[in-house]
Amino acid sequence: MTIQDVARAAGVSAMTVSHVINDHPHVKSETRERVLRAIADLDYRVNVAARNLRTGRTGTIGLAVPEVDRPYYGQLAAEIIIAAARHNLKVAIEQTGASREGELDALALSRNRLYDGLILSTVGLGPADTDLLKVDYPIVILGERIFDGPVDHVAMPNVEGARAATAHLIERGCRRIALIDGGAQGDEVNVSSLRYTGYRQALEEAGLALDPRLVAPTEQFTMAGGATAARRLADGGADFDGVFCVTDTVAIGVLRGLADRGVRVPDQVKVIGFDNIAEGAYSVPSLSSIDPDHPLMAGTAVDLLVSRLARKGKQKQVAVREFVSRFSVVARESTGG
Repeated sequence: MTIQDVARAAGVSAMTVSHVINDHPHVKSETRERVLRAIADLDYRVNVAARNLRTGRTGTIGLAVPEVDRPYYGQLAAEIIIAAARHNLKVAIEQTGASREGELDALALSRNRLYDGLILSTVGLGPADTDLLKVDYPIVILGERIFDGPVDHVAMPNVEGARAATAHLIERGCRRIALIDGGAQGDEVNVSSLRYTGYRQALEEAGLALDPRLVAPTEQFTMAGGATAARRLADGGADFDGVFCVTDTVAIGVLRGLADRGVRVPDQVKVIGFDNIAEGAYSVPSLSSIDPDHPLMAGTAVDLLVSRLARKGKQKQVAVREFVSRFSVVARESTGG
């Protein structure tokens, strides 16, 4: 069956059938119903391969994330799928394994025209890799490693959010605030270093000394890593009455680790995370967190990619754009909220 067969059966033009298939808004409802009924009766299937060859598009964008089993990335992916659907785009999800090699593989898939464009959450790529991003298809970076690259960038308010999280603990009476992070406070720019900066700034603004004994690194941003870091912190003998965790996933593990040591949250120690993943509202106690507005981040990333797709092949390109999301503090039981 061809589109012309459907058009004859519905008594419309082939162009009208095309408009219905592509969900064009300016088709009368009765015409749309007649075309859809003809499609169903004739069991018509769109020849996707032929359409892709004709248009040079696949109708699919790629999303490459470090780990698909992390709650944060699952929530982000769901929002990107919703945002992409508004543009009639499908999303193919790739797992990079939080490695440079995995991120380069995701770039190669787009280069081979499996996707029209790519949203890439970077962990492994760094400033030295910016030339690898100079490609002939659209890329939007989600992440913190590449600030001067040749592609659009959507970032979290890491420093500002971490400062607000720490300030929230201070407002709730905490004076000895621990940090559970990824252990990177050198020259490397990543989530840990940026959130450490916000943590340190909040302490300085409140006139509180930073005690290195209260900075507890975790090798992995996992619940198990958070629980281990919390037990190690509790066993270390340093007095603390608040904990800021680099992510909510780590923070949920910290709640477990503190409970294992008989530390009551929030009575003895208050805990706050970052990301506002859905699971945090159901932990015991429920987890306070920084909400970076996932729908806004996802929608912005998709919109930036779509605008690049619309301009593809045109001589005059818009300048590289960088967007930092807004955020809010969500106070729950873990900080006495």
